[in-house]
Amino acid sequence: MRLKDQVIVVTGAGRGIGEAIAARCAAEGARVVLWDVLQDAAEAAAARIATASPGARVVPCAVNVADSAGVAEAAGLVLARHGRIDGLVNNAGIIRDAQLHKMSLEQWDQVIAVNLSGVFHATRAFAPQFVEQKSGAIVNISSIVGLYGNFGQTNYAAAKAGVIGMTRTWARELGRKGVRANAICPGFVATPILDTMPEKLIAAMQDEVPLGRMGRPEEVAAACAFLLSDEASYINGVALEVAGGLTL
Repeated sequence: MRLKDQVIVVTGAGRGIGEAIAARCAAEGARVVLWDVLQDAAEAAAARIATASPGARVVPCAVNVADSAGVAEAAGLVLARHGRIDGLVNNAGIIRDAQLHKMSLEQWDQVIAVNLSGVFHATRAFAPQFVEQKSGAIVNISSIVGLYGNFGQTNYAAAKAGVIGMTRTWARELGRKGVRANAICPGFVATPILDTMPEKLIAAMQDEVPLGRMGRPEEVAAACAFLLSDEASYINGVALEVAGGLTL
């Protein structure tokens, strides 16, 4: 198992891509801490993972990544319990879509607070331990929207582009200290976030993908597990597209 006995924190782990990442890490032998803004969601995801992988070591925890003090406290609990941190997956994110001239300040602030500042808060909280250990891997879940933009997503695109910028900065700052930082840019992935979209829109989205289908959360999770593992020991500062060729 590639992640045997590693301590890995996954934010936004209550469903979708975050849950799939937590499940894959647990299956790979890691001790996984599931952070989610909703305690019930974190506990339900942990229960599903434990059922699918008997013996999985998963701990659910309610954490709002937009709350820097709460993140610092939760990080302290992880380190007090485990004494180390081997991997951090910054996955938590929300959408509040609107065209620029219709986007409210609240919509802007909410997305930036979770999708951008939340990544900063979590990584800053664990950075001293990473540096002290001289080891660790950070994987930030960005989006192809952060690379190419998207209609009606000024806030989301800005946040996800910022995540890539932070990733590359941390790759430079922390690389010589033995800590790697990489990003994953998923394309269209079948998650609950798409449940409210009309079927015609989803079909049109799929038609844009050379592979002709949506991605699966498990496919993003597989890429994430690789980047967390020693198999990716010389990969640092990349923004890996997991998008079925969407950007070709």
